[in-house]
Amino acid sequence: MMARRSDRVGVVLFQLGGPDSLMAVEPFLYNLFCDPDIIDFPLARIGRRPLAKLIATTRAKKAARHYSAIGGCSPIRQFTEQQARALQARLIGEGLDALCVVAMRYWYPFTAEAITALRHAGVGRIVLLPLYPQYSRTTTGSSFNEWRRLWCDALPTLCVTNFYRNPLYIESVVEKVNEALASFPDPAVAALVFSAHSVPVSVIENGDPYQREIEETTALVMQHGAWANPHRLCYQSKVGASRWLQPTLRATLQQLAAEGHRDVCVVPISFVSDHVETLGEIDHCAREEARSLGIKRFAMTQGLNSSPTFIRALADCVLRAIAETPQAQHQGRKLTALAVAAD
Repeated sequence: MMARRSDRVGVVLFQLGGPDSLMAVEPFLYNLFCDPDIIDFPLARIGRRPLAKLIATTRAKKAARHYSAIGGCSPIRQFTEQQARALQARLIGEGLDALCVVAMRYWYPFTAEAITALRHAGVGRIVLLPLYPQYSRTTTGSSFNEWRRLWCDALPTLCVTNFYRNPLYIESVVEKVNEALASFPDPAVAALVFSAHSVPVSVIENGDPYQREIEETTALVMQHGAWANPHRLCYQSKVGASRWLQPTLRATLQQLAAEGHRDVCVVPISFVSDHVETLGEIDHCAREEARSLGIKRFAMTQGLNSSPTFIRALADCVLRAIAETPQAQHQGRKLTALAVAAD
């Protein structure tokens, strides 16, 4: 282990993770549905694992078809590690002695692996940076909880709770929308469909801010983009029979087609990299649905991935978190939460 240096900052990029082969789809799903922040009910400690096994087994074949359509595995690790390398280079260029590591929630590299790397590097302080622009207990909250279960070192630790208001982040999304609109013969008439990962309505009713933050993100992007295009907000990736946020992406496409829209551009507003929800659900399945409905031109904005503007946004989040938090507020294991939404 390297000697600890108080000026070396470890930055942990949290992300969902994804199976690296078709054989990994079922165990990935099992890990997902074993998460107490995803599956919670009375006596869950007893029933969660058997239920997770049942759901994973039931859904594995359908999920595997989605992964087969995008090459047989999830590219999310590749994109996230690229983001980590680009962010580290950016922070070092800003004069910060930084090490950026990836901590996936449900597949490799897990949080424990990130912790091992941070200890080996001898970091003196830590910034937790979930790659979820909007906060939900099912995503950011789950990653923070896993961190608390595994991290036991007494180091100053900051956590960025969301960054959907960060102007550089908004700019990075607008850039991708403009790139996609440029592919239409008449960019001004294409309907913009902002699609976010759905969550159960019960989560929102229990105080989760996710829906409000998604709605605000959409408004900020539309305002910054200054487009006159019609736009809608919808949700995707529903699992199970309970009530989830609506309308669905499919229902939205059906409504747009019924209204006579023939040009549609989908903006995955809750995702920062391309993976099965974008490449599979939107660019493959939703594209086919749109074609069957008579929509002639369909586009999806490319994931932010390693967009220079997006990497600048992440660096801004880290630097502001460090600069704006007095040392006395983040000593020891207690996490200081920051919503990085600078003007």
